[in-house]
Amino acid sequence: MHDERSQVRRATAWRRPTAGGTPEGGLRAAEKAVPEAAEAEHDLVGEGCGADPSALKAGRLYRRVSGRDDRARPVGPEELAGLGDPMAAEFFHRDRFPMTVRELLSGLPEAAAASRRVYLVGEAGQIAPDASPGLHRDMRFAITAAVRAGQPDLLISTQAGGDQVTAFLQVAAWDPGAKVFNFYMRVGPAWVWAGNSWDALEPDSRGKGCFDSHVNGSVVMKELRIPWINWQSERATIRLADDDPLRRDPLYQEVTGAQKLELTVRSLVTRWTAARLAGVTANGVVEHPDRLLRHLFTTTTVNLACTDRQSSVVTPESADLVLPMGFWLNQDVLLDDLGLVTRAAPPTAPAARYCASLTRFGFRMEERAEDGSVVFHRPGDTFFAFVVPEAAHEDNEVVRQMIRHGLLSAKFAACVLMVDFPNPVFSPPRAHLMRYAPTAATEPSALCDRTALAITDAARTLPADSPEGLFAAHWRVPDDAWQAVFGQRVDAYLRKAAARARTEDGFDDYVRLAESRRRRFRAMRLNEFQLTLPVTGIPADAPPLTMREDATTVPLP
Repeated sequence: MHDERSQVRRATAWRRPTAGGTPEGGLRAAEKAVPEAAEAEHDLVGEGCGADPSALKAGRLYRRVSGRDDRARPVGPEELAGLGDPMAAEFFHRDRFPMTVRELLSGLPEAAAASRRVYLVGEAGQIAPDASPGLHRDMRFAITAAVRAGQPDLLISTQAGGDQVTAFLQVAAWDPGAKVFNFYMRVGPAWVWAGNSWDALEPDSRGKGCFDSHVNGSVVMKELRIPWINWQSERATIRLADDDPLRRDPLYQEVTGAQKLELTVRSLVTRWTAARLAGVTANGVVEHPDRLLRHLFTTTTVNLACTDRQSSVVTPESADLVLPMGFWLNQDVLLDDLGLVTRAAPPTAPAARYCASLTRFGFRMEERAEDGSVVFHRPGDTFFAFVVPEAAHEDNEVVRQMIRHGLLSAKFAACVLMVDFPNPVFSPPRAHLMRYAPTAATEPSALCDRTALAITDAARTLPADSPEGLFAAHWRVPDDAWQAVFGQRVDAYLRKAAARARTEDGFDDYVRLAESRRRRFRAMRLNEFQLTLPVTGIPADAPPLTMREDATTVPLP
């Protein structure tokens, strides 16, 4: 039953929508939908392919782009010829259809085997294997290979251990001709092509099927920053029982640290972003400029950040905790890319405040069964302390490359990001400015100024503290002064945050704010497993909170 349930839970790209169209966490949605493997795969295909797997013929490649194709249909010869990625070239073009990860890997050229890297991830990976008989450990392998010379171009996700014939098997493969990732999944006896990177951006398929997690058409690693929580890495080893059969798995014996996967994922996001910008500007104008600007104005997805301290060893007498910089602001763009001049150190919190908050707010790691009963419960926080959503590398890389290619000025990006900058994710004021993003094709040289003009024109009749008014005030800062002026504001904010984090009331406010942001993450389909985040006693219907520039928190208006 463990392997069957694991397959359903991991195959989020193929689950059916929840009642009313509102997404639940991946675990709950999948578990409520399907109790057994046969029914599970039927429902996965019902969302992803529109047919029972027994109706799919072995040795065939089907297509089903969720939101566009009502049902799965066989890929025709012309369509197949148009797929130029290594999965298509090495297998489907040759009428080869591997049913397991071992068949897939053994069918690749020798060069791919030499470049192969295997990674291991599991949200329960740091929980003792015998902690609870009902706990589903849900270990997965992530495998990368460079089938052609250069960067990895084949990425595989599959269940670690168990029955590989019934295990989920998903592939993202880079097509060097089309310059896109193609997304595939084995379903029953067949394979399904679920779309490519461009499909992730189209309104009819955006956020659907595999694009509920590959939101922007690229590869995904949620825990992209040191210490790579949930992954085996140089900072943590996933715990297995001495007699766990996974220890004898040849792939397990190849597992390397997630610090290497971080570099791969970052480079692949850069590759797709560069291809995307080249594609939308190929005709001398910027096509769908709003689809680019939403990476600046909104939170299309997130990464997860945490401290570099194991929560279980933190005592009231321990050294201060350095809280994740991504909790306070978008450091990658504002500080690293745009070069705001700031001297404030990252805020820290006394270990005693952190330890007291775990009890005061009832922190616990918890997993529930389909019937709502608790199958695992442990007081305390995640393995690494204080996990929070932060601005996504995917969003930041689009902004970074738009600046590099002259589609945006550094000042424009800074003026937008300084609107509500203490809230680096899920900011309603910044998202409000999306209404001024042009939707029609726009001259590259005019995109920045046209958008700025639309906002500043609107600001003339709006309050100074409106999003438009704030942007307009930023835009009036002289071109040779904005880095210093904005940096001084960031400096002042971080100093106030550092002071408040040392007080009981201040740190408790930040715990509530962190939980408010975690609730937003839980509502995203990127949230697949209950043990990704801690559970607290803060009511689920508590008002969402926002951080102010004076480092205090208030309910969202």
